[in-house]
Amino acid sequence: MSVERVQSYLEQYNPALRVIELEDDTSTSELAARALGVEVGQIAKSLVYKSKTGFLMIVAAGDVRLDAKLIRELAGSRVRMATPEETLEVTSHPVGGVCPFDLKTPIPIYLDESLKRFDVVYAAAGSSSSVLPITYEELKEITGGIPCSVFMR
Repeated sequence: MSVERVQSYLEQYNPALRVIELEDDTSTSELAARALGVEVGQIAKSLVYKSKTGFLMIVAAGDVRLDAKLIRELAGSRVRMATPEETLEVTSHPVGGVCPFDLKTPIPIYLDESLKRFDVVYAAAGSSSSVLPITYEELKEITGGIPCSVFMR
C-alpha cells in the first residue's frame, strides 16, 4: 500500500516524521482541513502538471490559486494538469493522496512560498485519508524541492 511505502521512505530521512491515517476523507484541501481542525492553507496540495518536456509537481498551500502564466514560465512551455491516470503513473499515488515523496518517476518538485506562512503543513501521504505533518524546511530537504512563487496575489 502506498501509505506504508511513504512511511518507510520518510524514515530514511527523519524517523520522527509519522504519517497520520484518518477515518475521514482528506482528498481535498477543505476536507483535510476540516478533518484535522486546521486552516485550509495548512494543507499542502501536490499538483502534477504536464509540459512539452515532461511532468512537474507544484506543492502549494491549500488556500491559494495558482497562476497558470507563472507555472508556464516556470516550466518553460505550456502546461496542463496531468490526468488522474498520468498522475498515478508518474507518482504511484492516486489523486486525492498525491504526495511529493516516494515518487515512481523522478520529476521536478517546486515548493510554493505560500507554504512558508505556517510552522507545520499537512501533505497527503499516499491515500485519500492520510496526511503527514511536516515543516517547510523538512519538505524542502526530503523532496529536494525548488522554491518558487506561482500563487495568484
